[in-house]
Amino acid sequence: MPFAMNGSKYGARLSAAALTVAMVCAGAQPLSAGPFNMFKGRDNNQAQQSPQGSVSSGGLFGGLFGGGSGNEARGEVTRSELPTGDPEVAMILNPGLGAPTLDRRNIAATKTAIQRYKAIVAQGGWPMVQPVAMKPGRRGTNIGTLQRRLQISGDLTAASEPDRYDAAVVAAVKNFQYRHGLPATGVVDSKATVSALNVPANIRLAQLQASLKRLQRRAGRTAKRYIVVNIPAAQVEAVRGGRVELRNTAVVGKIEHQTPTLSSKVSQVKFNPYWNVPTSIVRADLIPKGRQFASRGQDMLAAYRMEAIDRQGNILDPRQINWNSDEVYSYRYRQKPWEENSLGFVKIDFPNKEAVYIHDTPLKSLFGKAIRFESHGCVRTHNVDRLAAWVLDNNSAWNLRRVDSMKHNGVQENVRVTQNIGVYFTYISGWATPDGMVHFRPDVYGLDTRGTYASNY
Repeated sequence: MPFAMNGSKYGARLSAAALTVAMVCAGAQPLSAGPFNMFKGRDNNQAQQSPQGSVSSGGLFGGLFGGGSGNEARGEVTRSELPTGDPEVAMILNPGLGAPTLDRRNIAATKTAIQRYKAIVAQGGWPMVQPVAMKPGRRGTNIGTLQRRLQISGDLTAASEPDRYDAAVVAAVKNFQYRHGLPATGVVDSKATVSALNVPANIRLAQLQASLKRLQRRAGRTAKRYIVVNIPAAQVEAVRGGRVELRNTAVVGKIEHQTPTLSSKVSQVKFNPYWNVPTSIVRADLIPKGRQFASRGQDMLAAYRMEAIDRQGNILDPRQINWNSDEVYSYRYRQKPWEENSLGFVKIDFPNKEAVYIHDTPLKSLFGKAIRFESHGCVRTHNVDRLAAWVLDNNSAWNLRRVDSMKHNGVQENVRVTQNIGVYFTYISGWATPDGMVHFRPDVYGLDTRGTYASNY
């Protein structure tokens, strides 16, 4: 299947300040060692190590309230930016527009795919691929197994020399990676690619069958203009008149803090919002961290640009706060608008009982990862400025330039949205499109496969 992609290697930086992205909608703990770690001759049974500097606890502000970094002890705040000049990151951040996930035509296409995968299962499925690096030009029985795997799934359709990683195999691997939301490098050198290759056919069939039911409930039953978050894909689409006008990478909820499915409509766009810290996070993370700072004679609220508010609504002088008293549990806490605010510079609101929303983040580096299940339920989106401008494009007072200006001026403004823009959070881990492409994403919450292989990558 034709498509245009780029390729290279991924390298991301996580700084202490970026990890200030709060756990209400922004966890920072990686799920695995990362999709782009080379195998480098590891023993097949050896578990991959977490990358150096990764966060091992899920505290309020990730590395800062979770502890562990050198900067944390000094209360320093530094910035983290998305890696630049990285072709593989560019491939993740700029997904093709394609057909809407909730396109009505995907129902028939997915039904066809189900019949095809039933036949594959009936014939014994496909072989497991060895977890070793395989690259163009190499030969061997491992390559032969890879070829058979790709032929059965329909990715390898051209003639290929047996047991050789030739141009036909490169094209087939690219097609496979594209269908699975991975950087289409054409090289099998990542844990994510091998994990996806080794999900059994019967599990993929179960994903398609479960997703079909959700497509039948929602596809074609949307507002004319809407935003959809496909949770397993960790992507946000802005759709108008049946066409995808924006498709952005996103960060969605961890397994233990799942992003809910929902149906709503956009009510307002908030620029430079305060972040009100939920009570659960206050108790579990903020107060312990406040006590740590106080024991060193430091002001945690100042370090994170936060305010404490008493029962009467008074903003407290940090010098008045006794962090070792029970009174601190009665205060409300909020983070001021600034460049490292946990919500970033913009938040898109819509009524829902789970109190989730779509927002910006200072932790841009997470958008460059293939695995993006790292929040506490809310959805962080790349290119949030473009999405906000898209939501407000019938308002003559707003355009992309003005939206971007809000990023720098720090002015708080809430803009009510008057037009009907639907919001749908859905869970589609396997689906097909009218061009015959069958797509899969990790069943990260185990809703379709009871937590088996499909959640691995």
